[in-house]
Amino acid sequence: MSDSVIELRLWRQFIAVADELHFGRAAQRLNMTQPPLTQAIAQLEGLLAVRLFDRTKRSVQLTSAGAALLPEARELLARARELPAHARAAAAGEVGRLRLAFVSTVAFAFLPQWVRAFREQAPRVQLELIEATGDVQLAAFARGEIDAGFMLHSPGFAPPGLARQLIDRESLVLALPESHPLADRPRPPLATVLAEPLIIFPRRIVPSLYDAVFAMYHAAGCSPQVAQEAIQMQTIVNLVSAGLGLAWVPESVRQFQRPGVVYREVVGARGRAVPGCETSLVWAPGKINPALDRFIAFAATR
Repeated sequence: MSDSVIELRLWRQFIAVADELHFGRAAQRLNMTQPPLTQAIAQLEGLLAVRLFDRTKRSVQLTSAGAALLPEARELLARARELPAHARAAAAGEVGRLRLAFVSTVAFAFLPQWVRAFREQAPRVQLELIEATGDVQLAAFARGEIDAGFMLHSPGFAPPGLARQLIDRESLVLALPESHPLADRPRPPLATVLAEPLIIFPRRIVPSLYDAVFAMYHAAGCSPQVAQEAIQMQTIVNLVSAGLGLAWVPESVRQFQRPGVVYREVVGARGRAVPGCETSLVWAPGKINPALDRFIAFAATR
């Protein structure tokens, strides 16, 4: 027996007879004559190899197998009735699944508010959040494991090969221990910072921003004195609090109020401006996912 040969029509006829417990009344309900209905129930019983009704000249009763099958048949027809609306909702991006990766900096800024607003707009979209650095996101895109991601990069240097939408621009600020002499200055000049030990993320994480920071030092005729590398911004700030060095972080990281750490804007000099950074929403071009399309449109309105 193959379940695929059992048409919805047969299940509908089975439910009508089960409800009426009378073939004549069930036939009237279905706008058909009784003989074809009797034949249809016999066909269903033959396909299932199970007797569904006990029939006499005076009564029709469900067998135990028929009674057990009845709620399942009702659910099947209910789901079938829902399919057209579900298909339209899926095409409109109102249902589906979206695997969204993000760098930690967006969690300090807009991500929590965006998640709440998008879930209010599309409550039936399953939104899966995956915290991942830029290099991890690129590998995940290559394996088809994520649909979109928020990536941090130097202005104009979003990863190639991906479609993108600019979300935010911000400056880099200096995180330093509150006990450091420079912490007493609201805007320390760049020249006083360049010789300090530096805590920075590895280049593979955000190559363009790493290179921009190093270029700022080289333009001043010096090289960064890297004291420690760390992947996550929270870890970098925690290392600053331990007095291991200073760190350049996106301005949104100010939201991470680690005891013992302060944030300062740094004043450039002689054309040596402190670099900024951008956050972009990126995705693989040409991928068909209405839930992703809906999120891209949502992001464009923020």
